[in-house]
Amino acid sequence: MLTKLFAALVVLWSLIGSAIAGPDEDAVRDLLHSSFDKPDTKLVVAPVVATGGYAIADWTQGEMGGRALLRNKHGRWTIILCAGDGIRNAEALRHVGMAPDVADELAGALAKAERTVPADRLAMFARFEGLLRMDEAGNHPPVHDRTH
Repeated sequence: MLTKLFAALVVLWSLIGSAIAGPDEDAVRDLLHSSFDKPDTKLVVAPVVATGGYAIADWTQGEMGGRALLRNKHGRWTIILCAGDGIRNAEALRHVGMAPDVADELAGALAKAERTVPADRLAMFARFEGLLRMDEAGNHPPVHDRTH
């Protein structure tokens, strides 16, 4: 019963966030849903923050969660990397090539947005370990077997 209530609250919170989001946030959310939704396990994407041609989207799917960093090139959003807590601060964002002022603004917006996230959902975003860089099409590059 508690799990169903929590799931309903998360979906409601996501819908409310979507209702007040701007076009960039909606486009990011649409991209993530079209890329990762599964028939039996839908992706919940919230919050999403965007500025300066970059966005960070927090997501959960089943028992997993993380954050996606996206870039807008020529009006098209692409996922450039997936991570957990590794992209929460401006220093990490600068390290992946973002301009300092954009990194500061995006990290600040994320921190503000995440203050409204329930602690158990926030903890799920940290479950994604490491940084997974994506290619230009938004897919993660193949993992090469280094044993050969």
